[in-house]
Amino acid sequence: MSREAFEAIAEAAAQHDVKLEFINGELGVKPVPDGDHGEIIMWLLEHCMRQRPDLRLYPKQGLRVDTYGNGNARPDGALAPKGYFAGQGEWAGTEGVVMVVEVTSYDTRTDQHDRQDKPRAYAEREIPVYLLIDRDNGSLVLHTEPVNGRYHTQRFFFGDTVRIPAPVDITLDDTDILKNHVR
Repeated sequence: MSREAFEAIAEAAAQHDVKLEFINGELGVKPVPDGDHGEIIMWLLEHCMRQRPDLRLYPKQGLRVDTYGNGNARPDGALAPKGYFAGQGEWAGTEGVVMVVEVTSYDTRTDQHDRQDKPRAYAEREIPVYLLIDRDNGSLVLHTEPVNGRYHTQRFFFGDTVRIPAPVDITLDDTDILKNHVR
């Protein structure tokens, strides 16, 4: 499927409150987040705004990740300079994005999408940081230094202090609170 065909289908689906992605040549429905998912995103947004007021965490911004499966992804958050997405529409380029964030959902596709397909797609687009908040494992998986479509990966557990390196430069020091947002 071409990017243009996908974007037309995604636009039609959005009129019915359905959010789609196109990763690795596969059309997927983005799960509707639960309340705990939203709390985690707000927790991270507060950290970003407090420590990096020059950046914004944009929830659900569509990104073109065309180097991997001619795809379009809709991360739970995309951290970029204030105003970066202005005028770009529903599907934006990734050149100014310094971090993408995914929070695992309780669905059967999480392992494939959040732990395998998306890290590869984001690394191939050379997005400097991919943060996976993995509620299934009680961990934060920090992907950095993309090279040849792969990230260097570190795993931290809820309760650990996580220092996210440049170009993000923020510290998550109260990750223990994330334990309240898992099943």
